[in-house]
Amino acid sequence: MQSFDAHLLHHLIAISADRHADSTALTHGDVSLDFAHLHRQVSGFAAGLMGLPIHRGERVGIYLEKRCETVVASFGATAAGAVFVPMNPLLKGEQLGFIIQDCGVRVLVTSAERFRQVKDVLASCPSLRAVVLTDGAEQEIDQTWPLLDWAQFVAAPPCATHRVIDTDIAAILYTSGSTGRPKGVVLSHRNMVAGAKSVASYLDNCPTDTLLAALPLSFDAGFSQLTTAFHVGAKVVLLNYLLPRDVLKAMVKHRVTGLTAVPPLYIQLTQLDWPPEIDQNLRYFANTGGRMPRETLNLLRQRAPSAKPFLMYGLTEAFRSTYLPPDEVDRRPDSIGKAIPNAEILVLREDGTECGPDEPGELVHRGALVGQGYWNDAEKTAERYKLLPAGVGGRESGLQLPEYAVFSGDTVRKDAEGFLYFIGRRDEMMKTSGYRVSPTEVEEVLYATRLLGECAAFGVDHATLGQAIQVIATPPAGADAVDVPALLAACKQCMPAYMVPHGVQVVSGPLSRNPNGKIDRKLLSTQWAQQQTG
Repeated sequence: MQSFDAHLLHHLIAISADRHADSTALTHGDVSLDFAHLHRQVSGFAAGLMGLPIHRGERVGIYLEKRCETVVASFGATAAGAVFVPMNPLLKGEQLGFIIQDCGVRVLVTSAERFRQVKDVLASCPSLRAVVLTDGAEQEIDQTWPLLDWAQFVAAPPCATHRVIDTDIAAILYTSGSTGRPKGVVLSHRNMVAGAKSVASYLDNCPTDTLLAALPLSFDAGFSQLTTAFHVGAKVVLLNYLLPRDVLKAMVKHRVTGLTAVPPLYIQLTQLDWPPEIDQNLRYFANTGGRMPRETLNLLRQRAPSAKPFLMYGLTEAFRSTYLPPDEVDRRPDSIGKAIPNAEILVLREDGTECGPDEPGELVHRGALVGQGYWNDAEKTAERYKLLPAGVGGRESGLQLPEYAVFSGDTVRKDAEGFLYFIGRRDEMMKTSGYRVSPTEVEEVLYATRLLGECAAFGVDHATLGQAIQVIATPPAGADAVDVPALLAACKQCMPAYMVPHGVQVVSGPLSRNPNGKIDRKLLSTQWAQQQTG
């Protein structure tokens, strides 16, 4: 057995290969890898990189759907001492080219089909030195870069790799930017390993778990399904689904015990009938990427009454921040809980002092999960990663070296018992009739009516109100329209007058999403404004 604990990302696989060599680590379609085989492929990929050669800290871009090669390349890059950059498979050529140029990707791992689609864009990426193709390398002809065959690449004999410590960079995760260019969040080995250990501890993950990876692996919560599972020797099922029903089918087929998803997917799943086998196996479900509407939570608990609900809050800049224990859900279903293990969450005023009970303030995250800023973007890094004031949290005034924390930009409040409640993002808060209103507050009420399928609320300029509340909604499952008068009547019964939507636009679903699967409120508001001026 390994005599050391995991402190580098690829150690999660190496140690599980030693402890659970014959246990299935990864399944994709009809292909499964046990931990011993996965570890050999990771080591082979690392050796292949060293043979190019690749230098310490250089970036390896991965442009693939969820498949075994995606996982091997991610962990293999860090095993070589390089940095992996996962790129959402939904991205198009221009977006891909921006990321490759922004962080200077040296090696790109992709498929032959994807390579052909983005070949012209790659020609404008001077940093790129080699392309590894998971298939069809022998048919591709290109004089610009060496095109390397995956099978031969991972068959490289073991060799020495670069020395790396836990504060070195492991990954750059690009956040989806609905306005402007995406930002590359820099995460160290320590960030990712500490996150895996923390999340696995409160989810009680164990070797008998099977986690469904339904979220993109370029999304921090999606990649977390790998790290938490590998930390304890559990199995991960990779799923590229087309329809929400595919998720339910996979849960039945693979006897999934843990599911983490974003609220929009859960909303769609609750509109379907769940086979009874799901509840027989599902141990927990967890949310990320926004607050879970209470109505959706109630429906999920009806569909899988044996599963424990974990309501979580996180941001890519600090991976995961809070969770609400399942035994608190009935008492405070609107709470995002308290800090996860090995993190501290503060609620601060603009002057840096701590807020009192139930006083709104900015959520600030400190601890081992705080990332290393945005790649190549000092200005945006300074906006989000700031020095923690002396005397706040564990910072005593006698400490001389500074500590950076993540200032989330999200407004929350903390009750007298220390439980946190999400209010809204500062850049999305609506100011109407002199009141500040969170879009999620409005959406929560709209979902509770059950008169619509999906919805997004946002503020639009108004001559007398300052901003009026506009809603875009889809019909409920099985219906062709939304009864807007009935919806507004229900809102008037449940909301103060200033929160009642000024307008409701009904569209066929589903609503636009960003690459991480979240409903893209900013894009929808921009499209709505363009329609008004067009």
